Amino acid sequence: MRVLFVGDITGKPGRRLIAECLPALRRSRDLDVVIANGENAAGGRGLTAGVSEEMFAAGVDAITTGNHVWHNREAYELLDADPRILRPANYPPGVPGRGAAAITTAGGVRIGLINLQGRVFMQELDDPFRIARDLARELRAELPTVVVDFHAEATSEKVAMGWHLDGRVSAVIGTHTHVQTADERVLPEGTAYITDVGMTGPRDGIIGMARTAVLERFLTQLPARFEVATGPVMLNAVLVTVAGDGRATAIERIQVVTGDEPRAN
Repeated sequence: MRVLFVGDITGKPGRRLIAECLPALRRSRDLDVVIANGENAAGGRGLTAGVSEEMFAAGVDAITTGNHVWHNREAYELLDADPRILRPANYPPGVPGRGAAAITTAGGVRIGLINLQGRVFMQELDDPFRIARDLARELRAELPTVVVDFHAEATSEKVAMGWHLDGRVSAVIGTHTHVQTADERVLPEGTAYITDVGMTGPRDGIIGMARTAVLERFLTQLPARFEVATGPVMLNAVLVTVAGDGRATAIERIQVVTGDEPRAN
């Protein structure tokens, strides 16, 4: 199985690039499944029904998220209604949506998917390591291929999760920091790992946002309204190849950069 995981789609520029590039990538890379993190897809923060439908129409099979998914209240009902869209599994009981699912693509391919959020420098949620272990056991009893999106800030926490799940899942893909790391590898027990897959959005902003407001906040420590940046747009992703027994055999970083884009909204 060939699984493409697309890094955090940011605003309209990221969505446009997915629509332009993904059909060709599916053909040229012979992809079976496409997963994308969409927590920043609507205006740079949050997710809406319309935006998620754009992503599905472009060829995305499942959407993971993170702490910004709650920015748009519309997402609450969306998370309950659409099993293809996940939020981190370690939020408290009763929170809308689900954190793990067995996804069936339009082509009939089935894959297990788990979404988790880190706790270092982030919210004090339930233990992602314990929940990851339990959910992995449940999904692997049903499906050989299981992919984890670990949405976390600290590199150490992400690396620890990779080793914790080595041999228990097919891939642990880090998201959230928007900067693609160069540490992709297949761990000894067959789990593909990367600390952060990166971002799909404006290349020359500051992790996708227009530079002026972000710099003002750093320089003054005063609140500033962030907007999605303009200019060249990049797609960051990883391609994971998984054998029939669910063990990864390869992981490859992918980056595509295009020219200037019109102003985002």
